[in-house]
Amino acid sequence: MRLQPQLIRYFAGRTRSREDSEDLAQEAWIKLSRNGAAALAAPVPYLRRIARSLAIDHSRGRARLLTSTEVDALLDIPDERATPARLLEDRDALLHLQRAMDELPPRRRAMLVASRLEKQRHRDIAEAFGVTVRTVEMEIRKALDHCGERLAKLNRE
Repeated sequence: MRLQPQLIRYFAGRTRSREDSEDLAQEAWIKLSRNGAAALAAPVPYLRRIARSLAIDHSRGRARLLTSTEVDALLDIPDERATPARLLEDRDALLHLQRAMDELPPRRRAMLVASRLEKQRHRDIAEAFGVTVRTVEMEIRKALDHCGERLAKLNRE
């Protein structure tokens, strides 16, 4: 019975009341005493296994089914498909982006496309154009700044 306080503390962390903890601890002792020879070989580990099983069974007994209202609330997922208006806005933004890219010097546009659309490494772009990686980075930055300014201007209008 020297393990009784430990059992009650163990169950206290897994139940709602002290009374439940004490009841489960008592039930663990009863199950241990019913298991005879198996329990005598290693009583403490056996008691721990019993306690763990009782705690799991107890928590399952507290589980409740969801109401239909709760199920409906969980299933109420907003429709994130684009609306016709959103599709038009996106298409318009793409057209403006294309116009902004068309305003770029050819080399800068080609570096931007190679980097962002074709996913080429800056080192490879630099080799293809016979420039330094730093030059590629500056050209891409300038291209992004230009496109960003044009799109920001569109959003302000």
